[in-house]
Amino acid sequence: MLIIVLILQLVAAVLGFMFSGMVLDKASSVMSRAVIYYREDLDLQNFIDYIQKKFECCGVKSYRDWSTNIYFYCTDTNPSLERCGVPFSCCIKEKGQTVINTMCGYETQNLMSWQAEDRIYVDGCLDKIVSWGRGNLLFLGSIALGLIFLEV
Repeated sequence: MLIIVLILQLVAAVLGFMFSGMVLDKASSVMSRAVIYYREDLDLQNFIDYIQKKFECCGVKSYRDWSTNIYFYCTDTNPSLERCGVPFSCCIKEKGQTVINTMCGYETQNLMSWQAEDRIYVDGCLDKIVSWGRGNLLFLGSIALGLIFLEV
């Protein structure tokens, strides 16, 4: 059983490196779908908020990705109070701020990125997560090799 697990780990690692572009496309697709269903599932909403705060990012590729969500969709016919906005987790926290301003992202999709960057994070989360992964590749590889060594 241990040999089978070891072989599966090695195959997964090789396939991960060979098809990294496909993995990136799939991750983008999953994240885009998560943005669409942001208000439908509280656990998903909390997870996205955590990611956006942790990586200081907004949306998948940019803050304008939030227009794919029906609540944040930027059109005059959208009755939502959040239209043309982004979630509060995209907002840059002000120094000394103790209470979260949940309305800080309102009407930010109407702004150009250079205007919005003082209020919200304008960079997408996918690039930030990929950069984090590449920056920690040596650490992640060391853990994987350590596990393989223990299994052998």
